[in-house]
Amino acid sequence: MSGHRRFADRTDAGDRLGAALRDRGIDVDLVLAIPRGGLPIGRAVADALSVPLDIVVAQKIGAPNNPEYAIGAVGSDGTVWRNEEAVRLTGASEAYFEDERERKAAAAREKAARYRDPETAPDLSGKTVAVVDDGVATGSTIRACLQMLSATDVERVVVAVPVGPPETISDLAQMVDEVVCLERPRSFQGVGQFYDRFDQVSDEDAIAFLQGT
Repeated sequence: MSGHRRFADRTDAGDRLGAALRDRGIDVDLVLAIPRGGLPIGRAVADALSVPLDIVVAQKIGAPNNPEYAIGAVGSDGTVWRNEEAVRLTGASEAYFEDERERKAAAAREKAARYRDPETAPDLSGKTVAVVDDGVATGSTIRACLQMLSATDVERVVVAVPVGPPETISDLAQMVDEVVCLERPRSFQGVGQFYDRFDQVSDEDAIAFLQGT
C-alpha cells in the first residue's frame, strides 16, 4: 500500500472526491449514493458540487456457502449483473442463482423504500449523474446499479469512488462516460484497508446523510 493515501473516514474521502470532481470541471445534476457506506461519501460530494443527493440500490448475490464472495448483484428494479466466471468457479446452480436473485431483489426494494418514498424517486431523463460509493473491490454492486441506470433516460453517468483496484476501475470505465478514482492500488485486499476509520454505517445514520440532517 506504499505510496497510496489513506482516508481518515468516509467524510474525509467524500471531501477529497468532491474536490477532485470540482477541480476536473465535472458538472453533474445529481449524486446517487449506494447505501449504506456510500451515503457519507455522497453527502460530501453533493455538498461540494451543490447538487441534490439521492440513492441507487443493489444487493450483492453471494456464492453458495460463501456469501461475501460475489457471483453477481441485483438492483432494486430486478436488473441483474452476473459474474459468469464466478458462477462457474463456485459451482452455483441456476436454481440457486435465481432464488438468490429474487430474494436479494426484494431486499433491495425494501431498502430503497426504507430510505425514501419510491414515489419521490428523481426523474433522471437527460441528467448527468455521479454514482458514488466508499470504494470498489470486484465492483459487483456498482455494476448492477449501472445496469439499472442504463435502462433509464439518463444522459451521462460518472462513477466516483475514493479507491479501487486498477482492473475493476478499468472495467467500470467501459460501462460509463467517466470514472474518477483517487487511489488505484495494485495491492488490494479490501476497501477498509485504506481508511483509518471504517465503521459500519447504520440505516439511521445513512438516512440522516441522505436527508442532509
